[in-house]
Amino acid sequence: MFTATTGPCEDGEQTCNIAYEWFGNDTVAEVADVIIGKPLAITALVILGLVIRWVLHKLVDRLVASAEDGVLPDRVTRLPKRGKAVHAVAARDAATQTRRVQRAKTMGDLLKSVVTGVLVAIFGTMILSELGVNIAPIIASAGIVGVALGFGAQSLVKDFLSGIFMIFEDQYGVGDVVDVGEATGTIEAVSLRVTRLRDLNGTVWYVPNGEILRVGNMSQNWSRAVVDVNVAYGEDLVRVQDVLRDVSHGLWEDEDFRNVVIEAPEVTGVEMLAADSITLRVMVKTAPMEQWGVARELRQRIKARFDHEGIEIPFAQRVVWHREEVRAAHGTDVSAPESESEGERAGQDA
Repeated sequence: MFTATTGPCEDGEQTCNIAYEWFGNDTVAEVADVIIGKPLAITALVILGLVIRWVLHKLVDRLVASAEDGVLPDRVTRLPKRGKAVHAVAARDAATQTRRVQRAKTMGDLLKSVVTGVLVAIFGTMILSELGVNIAPIIASAGIVGVALGFGAQSLVKDFLSGIFMIFEDQYGVGDVVDVGEATGTIEAVSLRVTRLRDLNGTVWYVPNGEILRVGNMSQNWSRAVVDVNVAYGEDLVRVQDVLRDVSHGLWEDEDFRNVVIEAPEVTGVEMLAADSITLRVMVKTAPMEQWGVARELRQRIKARFDHEGIEIPFAQRVVWHREEVRAAHGTDVSAPESESEGERAGQDA
């Protein structure tokens, strides 16, 4: 390493030192440093920055490729014998995959932009230093801005980080029906900072991503219609379950629901013994967001079949005692107090 003890060169200016050692002229040394030294240093910084940017972008591409595959298994599809259903389910799966790929690429572009911006800021500051600009005020200003943002934009940073992970994990997307705690409804828009959804009443909710502590997605991969049916205690439960299986499998075999119901329905049996009825449960696995329509259709068919079979769906019952009946049963006047103290009885006798 060359070090000049005299002349115009400063410590670290190797090109200037070499030129001064060779020619012994101050002007030549300064010109060589300006023409050769600084451009070489700036070129090296630019090449180093581009290499680091290329490596980081490759890492982002790998993350995007893993995000495109998702973190949840594919939806269970119907049996292969149902060709139309298989094609319909495959089409929905393709649409879901396309949405996931688009969102993953969007996140990849965002991360690449952030990486590029950070590298430009770092290497730009280093280049300014090579050009002789005092970068101490710039670094100090950046530190002050960083502290101010750290205190004043904590919730904003939290929202953005939550949005990034939410998109990477594909927790929900536009069109999904979700429960985010404060609100339940259909997702209309998703950004890195806020999620917009509309509930059943038409109210639009804007929920910051950082405030979402848990998400219940009711339309991802597949759904399930759960129908509870009450029957009277006098009914034959084996017969009732056979009827429920027949009705639910009739829905399963219906041509209009072949693309909706994706597995054979299941009658789980007795779920509850209530005061005036017995509860049985039917479960049907459906395509996403179809569980409500399937449940309504199944209830209608069960009601019609029960009427045909003479199976009673009991009304709520209540036992009412009339005062006359109680008086006749006990031989007492229920309108008078049941017990009296000795003092009260003596006062009445007087």
